[in-house]
This record gives sequence, structure tokens and C-alpha cells, in this order.
Amino acid sequence: MTPAVHPIEAESYRILEQRADLSALGPVARAVVARVVHATADLDYVQSMVVDEDAAQAGVAALRTGVPVICDVEMVRAGVAAAPACCHLGEVTGATAAGRTRTAEAMARAARAHPEGAVVVVGCAPTALVEVVRLAGEGWFRPALVVGLPVGFVGAAEAKEALRASGLPAVSNTGEKGGSAAAAAAVNALARLAATPPPPPPATPAPLTAPPPTPPPAPPTPRSGGGNGAVSVPIPPPEARGGPVEGGG
Repeated sequence: MTPAVHPIEAESYRILEQRADLSALGPVARAVVARVVHATADLDYVQSMVVDEDAAQAGVAALRTGVPVICDVEMVRAGVAAAPACCHLGEVTGATAAGRTRTAEAMARAARAHPEGAVVVVGCAPTALVEVVRLAGEGWFRPALVVGLPVGFVGAAEAKEALRASGLPAVSNTGEKGGSAAAAAAVNALARLAATPPPPPPATPAPLTAPPPTPPPAPPTPRSGGGNGAVSVPIPPPEARGGPVEGGG
């Protein structure tokens, strides 16, 4: 069931529609971008978001089946309100990170726990997104969708470029902006759509039937001789009949 819309949210979307034109986007991509702008009040995302419609639809389809939603940090997990989410960061200490950042190690653990079909959300750490791309490139991780919106001056833009170049189904943005609120908003938009039943398939048209065969033309009606129903037949002259000519000797 789709949650009720609060009047404040409705007013926010009304203002957004006045300030931004999202009509060129597909329906799922439009919902994602609108939700991110609504959550951040940042109209720059109208231009910077990169949302492939097919990838976004794949994310909706995956969420309908109840796949895990893996988050890089607890702040993202807390912001994902429309779907159950998990975060493995609490399992990692500085001593167990093996020389990597804790978020990268946590993402590696998440990939081992959910190697295929998950929705991955990165809204904080660029290194977590780099780890997702690396694991996927090596064949260890096959997520259904990656929402990559890390933030920061160091590595965020480059990590998102690497995500787009990887060929993974992705939602991302260009530049250094991002963050937990934006990433969680993107997932919540997809999860809300997933909670709405899909439209029924189009009705199968009735099979076409061949038209009945055209009847043959009716034979010509014979001409009536004098109205008594007899057919008038021309009588050949006597000489044509081979008999004597009347009046001859």
C-alpha cells in the first residue's frame, strides 16, 4: 500500500513542479529525481542526476521481490524508510579492515553475504562505492541496482564516474555532491513504486477471423419470350434447314 502523502510533502512537490521541468524523464527516473530534490531542496540535482530508466525499473522489480537493501553507513540505513535495509559497518573495526577503510571492508562483507540480486546504496563513502565496482568487475558481486551518491571533495566524483563506466545498473549523479539524504531518498522513491501493484498486462486481442468467401456471381437470367415463360429461340430460314423452299417447283 502506498503511504499517505503529508500536506507538507504535497506542498514541497507543488513547489518543485513550479521550479523544475522533469517531463523529459521516464516515469521511474522522474520519481527518483523528484524525491532527491524534495529531500535535499537542491535543484542542482535536476541537472546532475544520471538515472537510466531501465536500471531504475530493474530496481523497482527487485524491491518487489524483497531483495536485501545494503547500505554503506548507518545514516543511509536509517533514512531508507520504505524498505528493510541492512548495514555491515558495525561488524568492522579498525583492526579488521585489513588496511582498507571500514566502509570498503563492510561492503566486501555485504557482498559475501548477498552476492547476487541486492540493491546497494552508497550515500557517504566513496571507497565503499569503489569496492562495489571492484567486486562486480571481478565477478564476485552482482547487484540488481547500485545507487551511488557518495559525497565529498576526495574521490566522490571519480567513484561515481567509475560506477557509470562499469556497466552496472546504476543511479548516480555527477560531481562532488551527494550524501545520505539523497541516497536514501532515491531508494525510497523506488521502494514506494515497488509497493504499488504493477499495472495489469494488456489484454490479448481476439484472433482475427477470415471474412466469409465471396459467393460466385449468379448466372445470367434468360430472356423471356412474350411473357409466357418460354425462351425465344431464333428460327433459321428454310434454306438453312435443308428442306424445299416454300413456293419453289
